[in-house]
Amino acid sequence: MKYKFAHNNLNVVDLEKSLNFYEEALGLKEVDRITPEDGSFIIVYLGDGETEHLLELTWLKDWDKPSYNLGDNEFHLALTVDDYEASLTKHQAMDCVCFINEAMGIYFINDPDGYWIEIIPAKG
Repeated sequence: MKYKFAHNNLNVVDLEKSLNFYEEALGLKEVDRITPEDGSFIIVYLGDGETEHLLELTWLKDWDKPSYNLGDNEFHLALTVDDYEASLTKHQAMDCVCFINEAMGIYFINDPDGYWIEIIPAKG
């Protein structure tokens, strides 16, 4: 048997705000959407246009809490970027950088729901 990654899911409170954030911050674009007739949830898949891996954002109609329990944010997404310095400057201007680890040469941004996203310079 052979397995390969398909997607990661994040639940979001404000779907449009999250879609706008992921497009502006990371260039991710909507590639598919599931909306049942009863409107109980919406699932949107975002892609980077380069890999097959998708980010699934799930909005739940009856979610009655203002945020999700993210623990210590040890669970996170990670993306590589071809221009690390320009990316850091952009994210600082967006005021979404939450942690810079200069020793490791990486930083983290947080999305509208508080999820952390690690930004790593591309190798080569």
